[in-house]
Amino acid sequence: MATAPWAWNNKSAKMGRTMAVDTESKWFRRYASQAAPRRRLLILPHAGGSAGYFHTWGHRFDADTEVLVAKYPGRQERIVEPCIESMGALADAVTAALLPFLDVPVSLFGHSMGASLAYEVALRLEDLHGVRLEALYASCRKAPHRVTPKALDVADDEAIIRQVQRLGGTDIGLLDDPDLRDLVMPAIRADFRIVKEYEPRPATPLSCPIVGYLGDQDRDVSTADMWAWADVTTRGFDLRVLPGGHFYLAEERHTVIADLVRRMA
Repeated sequence: MATAPWAWNNKSAKMGRTMAVDTESKWFRRYASQAAPRRRLLILPHAGGSAGYFHTWGHRFDADTEVLVAKYPGRQERIVEPCIESMGALADAVTAALLPFLDVPVSLFGHSMGASLAYEVALRLEDLHGVRLEALYASCRKAPHRVTPKALDVADDEAIIRQVQRLGGTDIGLLDDPDLRDLVMPAIRADFRIVKEYEPRPATPLSCPIVGYLGDQDRDVSTADMWAWADVTTRGFDLRVLPGGHFYLAEERHTVIADLVRRMA
C-alpha cells in the first residue's frame, strides 16, 4: 500500500490508521460528518475569537468532511482555564491535541492570528511528526517572515478595546457590558500579547499548498503581504480577494466556505 500523502513515514502512517479519535477533545469543537470522514478541516480563530464565531460553518461542508474548531483556553466552556500567552506554547498545545485526528487528511484554516498559528502547527507536524497537511488556508494575516508585532500596550484595556472595535471581529456588545467585559478581557488581552510578541521568522517552506484570503478593504494587510505566503510553500500559492475589511468573513462566509469545499474536494 502506498504511503498516504499526509503521512510521510511508517510511524506516522501507522499512527494514522490505528489511533482512536478523541470524541470529547477539550481543544476542538467537532461538527461530525454524515459519513465516516474522508478529510478534516481545523479552523483556528483570530485574536480574541472563540469557537462560537465559526459555529455557522460547522455543517456547511460536504458529507465527507468533518469540521473542527479550536477552543482556546480562557473562553466559553474553557473560561476557568488560564489563557496561553505565547504563540509557541499555543502551537505546541494545538499540535499535540491534533495528533489523534490524523487518521484522515487534515487541512487548516486560520484567520488573522489563527493563520500564524496554523503555520506554526504545520511546521510542528512536518518537523516533529513527519505529517504533511493537505493544505493551509491563511486569511488576512501577513506571511510569517513579514509579520509586524503590534505596538500596543497589552496592559491598557482601553487601547485593546479600541483596536478590537477598529477591526470589528469581536461582539462589541460584550465589551459594553461591564460584567461581560470582565469575563472576556483576559482572553482578548492574552491573544493580543501573542500578536504583539510574535516576531518575523525565517521563511521556512511547508510541503503543502497554501491559499490566502483577503478583504479588499483590509487596512492592516495588503495583497503583497498575502502573496509573500508563496515564499513559505513548495507546493504552490493562490490568493482570493473578496469584498470587505479585516473581517470580510462576516459577509462573505458563504463564498469562503464554497471555495474551501471546492478546493478540498
